[in-house]
Amino acid sequence: MYAVVEIAGQQFKVTKSARLFVPKLDSEPGSKVKLDKILLMGDDKHTKIGTPYVAGASIEAKVVGHVKDEKVTVFKKKRRKGYKVRRGHRQQYTEIEITKVS
Repeated sequence: MYAVVEIAGQQFKVTKSARLFVPKLDSEPGSKVKLDKILLMGDDKHTKIGTPYVAGASIEAKVVGHVKDEKVTVFKKKRRKGYKVRRGHRQQYTEIEITKVS
């Protein structure tokens, strides 16, 4: 069984025991999270499409930990003006493991 779920404005296709990196959630590592914004659920024979969400469906996930992505360097320059700016950014993610799809 699989599902398409919305987490923090982004859509993810999940199955049982899948591990995902999602935008940072306000949960402690080891805690459980219930996801209820399910857009689509299906298996080999049937598919349910929500309007906008599937009623009565839920997904449970366990927070594995919080991680940061690789550094992205933002470099701006205007030629012949002596203007240079170099900045970096590291996006924060939460790693979750799907424990139950129902």
